[in-house]
Amino acid sequence: MNSKKNYPAINVLNVMRGFQNPKLPHRITPYRFETHDGQTHRVARIRQSTTQRVGQGHHYHYVLKTEESRYFHIVFDSNTLTWRLVQEVDEQLFFNE
Repeated sequence: MNSKKNYPAINVLNVMRGFQNPKLPHRITPYRFETHDGQTHRVARIRQSTTQRVGQGHHYHYVLKTEESRYFHIVFDSNTLTWRLVQEVDEQLFFNE
């Protein structure tokens, strides 16, 4: 993530899987995150996840549905060990549930 100003850092409570387990389908599973302005969002569902190789590390991208039925794209950067908020996604444009 080259542009730190465009993608603000967030605090994320997550679990990192050490071995295969059907209860943890993702290597890194976010459960809750907090933005700079103090908003806290609990993850209800991971809608999509992808991994991208960047330099010596990886970016783990997640599109999440929160308990408030809001959608966010967040990313974990394994090079810097930081989470960043990429965008809030308008669910009516992309998802039909």
